[in-house]
Amino acid sequence: MAFAASTACCKPSALLTPRASSSLRAQALLCRPSTSTTFRGVRAPASPFAVAPVPRRRAASTGIVCGKVSKGSVPPNFTLKDQDGKTVSLSKFKGKPVVLYFYPADETPGCTKQACAFRDSYEKYKKAGAEVIGISGDDAASHKAFAKKYRLPFMLLSDEGNKVRKEWGVPSDLFGTLPGRQTYVLDKKGVVQYIYNNQFQPEKHIGETLKIIQNL
Repeated sequence: MAFAASTACCKPSALLTPRASSSLRAQALLCRPSTSTTFRGVRAPASPFAVAPVPRRRAASTGIVCGKVSKGSVPPNFTLKDQDGKTVSLSKFKGKPVVLYFYPADETPGCTKQACAFRDSYEKYKKAGAEVIGISGDDAASHKAFAKKYRLPFMLLSDEGNKVRKEWGVPSDLFGTLPGRQTYVLDKKGVVQYIYNNQFQPEKHIGETLKIIQNL
């Protein structure tokens, strides 16, 4: 008895065809070549066409305390206006000791203390033959009001734009946000003999500089 060949059993059954599992698909993805240069902490060889990073240049080191004007040097001359609007040059004082102090601003608590301390010791500076000069970025009118209010017997010079401060290299404080408080003692020849920097103890500038002036 002849039987007709059945084709039903030869067709692949959908039930018997294995479906790709999610794990197999994930494995296939892992086998694809990665475009990343690193894998699990191992660095792949750099491409010959890669551009090497340019090394950063470090900023040049600058003076923290002495800046451009240092002990033993002759500072650059300047001409500024005092509290009365008169022009004053540093060279005018050659032949006598000079105590020149840079301060942040008129009428601030620390600067007022410092100015009044210089005022109270002014006769001692005069006895030593020294001139006291204060410099800040305030204008002449501000200096005039400041000097009048506290009866300051010495001159205050207006360094608007802080040009002289920058030329002398007076350092700033509080990450550059506060103009520095720095005092210079110049001898009769105009040579710097002492530099004192103290932002937060302004009255100490007087005691320190008097010691130097009295021994010049």
